[in-house]
Amino acid sequence: MFERGFKTWCEKYAADIRHESGLRPFDPLDPHKLAAKLGIRVWTPDQIRGLSAQSLEILLRNDGKTPSCWSAVTLVVGKRIVVILNSSHSQGRQASDLMHELSHRIRGHETHDMEVSTEGLMLLSGYDKKQEEEADWLSGCLLLPRDALVSIKNRHLDLNEAAKTFGVSLRMLKYRLAMTGVSKQFA
Repeated sequence: MFERGFKTWCEKYAADIRHESGLRPFDPLDPHKLAAKLGIRVWTPDQIRGLSAQSLEILLRNDGKTPSCWSAVTLVVGKRIVVILNSSHSQGRQASDLMHELSHRIRGHETHDMEVSTEGLMLLSGYDKKQEEEADWLSGCLLLPRDALVSIKNRHLDLNEAAKTFGVSLRMLKYRLAMTGVSKQFA
């Protein structure tokens, strides 16, 4: 359960960040541009120097039999932050994964499990359940705020086309429409 006012805060943050970026409240928000605004770099495994071809193949395995089991990871070195996305996933999934990682940073979440590599990189993992739920909600709200969902319904947009326009999966769009009550409102 979220603390009182959390969902309202998320909607306000989504509107404010769009306003600061010169967007309307119902315009799509590019997670890569938000990452840049927050000073966070975004990489895919093929951009990691020194990663062997075999390691890259294992990281990006997505043959239908053995789907890649990771989505994104955040590395912190001092004040520098890098999010590495699994590029074998769909663009909609990557957008969701990136926005989820950014949401952890926006909320100031601290992990419980941290590993430090021999190179001194800190691998963040193990957010508690409450933090994961907050990041899930905020990321969905940043990608598809209520204003955008209402606009989609008011304009009678095809859901597949709307998902493409907002760079999200159809599953994410349907989830947000249901969880915000917008589907019920327009039924």
